[in-house]
Amino acid sequence: MSTVDGTLAVTLVLPGPVDQRRRNDLPLLPDAGDDSSLTWYLPGGIASSPAPADDEAATREEMLELVTRADTLTREQRELKHELAETNSGVLAMYVELEQRDEQLRQAHAVIFRELEDALRPPPPHVDDFDLAVHYAPSEPDSPTGGDLYDWFVLPDGTVHVTLVDAVGHGVTSTRHALTVTYAIRTLALEGHPLDDLIGRAARTLATIEPDLMATVLLARFDPATGDITIANGSHPRPLLLTAEGDTELLVPERVGRGVGFPDPGTGSLVHRTLAPGDVILLYTDGLTESRKNHQEGEARLLAVARGHAGKPIATIPRALAADMHDVVLHADDTVVIAIRRRPPPGS
Repeated sequence: MSTVDGTLAVTLVLPGPVDQRRRNDLPLLPDAGDDSSLTWYLPGGIASSPAPADDEAATREEMLELVTRADTLTREQRELKHELAETNSGVLAMYVELEQRDEQLRQAHAVIFRELEDALRPPPPHVDDFDLAVHYAPSEPDSPTGGDLYDWFVLPDGTVHVTLVDAVGHGVTSTRHALTVTYAIRTLALEGHPLDDLIGRAARTLATIEPDLMATVLLARFDPATGDITIANGSHPRPLLLTAEGDTELLVPERVGRGVGFPDPGTGSLVHRTLAPGDVILLYTDGLTESRKNHQEGEARLLAVARGHAGKPIATIPRALAADMHDVVLHADDTVVIAIRRRPPPGS
């Protein structure tokens, strides 16, 4: 074994020759030599020179710089986390404040919309021997007024006229359309046009003014002195008669009319009834019967539910009836329910 320029030479002398095949089987192939000796040259021998002192100093400085850099990165990361936490806190506070302002704005809008609805929905007129009540519910509590509107007033001859309109669509546009139809009907009625002509005449009048307007219309006119009531229907849900004994009947015309904006608008045929004391006529929009997305099912259920309200105070019937019909709501829509009762004689 010897060293040359820091390289370790290991030589093994054997008693006999070693052929090349056996040399190839060794774990570490020796360099070429005579047949009876094997020599290996290994780098990094025992006599290699020590590292210069300058290299050790440079290594220490590099290590110190790395440690300092690591400390700096740790401090910067800590400061960044602190700043991020403060930013998140500020963003959260801003988000909460914005939510509070949005809620205040929604409440303010709801108040404005409710006041607008109250202004658009007149109180019942005073009518001798009759009681009238109404319930209105928007499709959403904070939604603007929809297309369901009503109007009632006493005509010069003493009869009472009731208009119920459901304009197609939602929001302010449908409200405007419903108002247009309502006021057109009122004007024509006060001019003295017959009941069976009002829907068709209003449709023809508005066709050029509001060509996109579509609305179902129900008109009812009753004589407080006799209890006679006449109904004109243009594509609207059929009214319901609730007798004092609790019997129910849908008032179906022989010929179905069509509403404003529909093809061939008009009344069709009128429905006539005479209300006995205690009888109630219920007028409503489709939001009452279509909450389960099935109009026929809603009508059948209304006939059954209404029986339980016979004889109850008229002021409670519209709201209670809507609550019973809306026990399951698969389709939310504006709902109007009007109840008209011929008052029973005192003491009966």
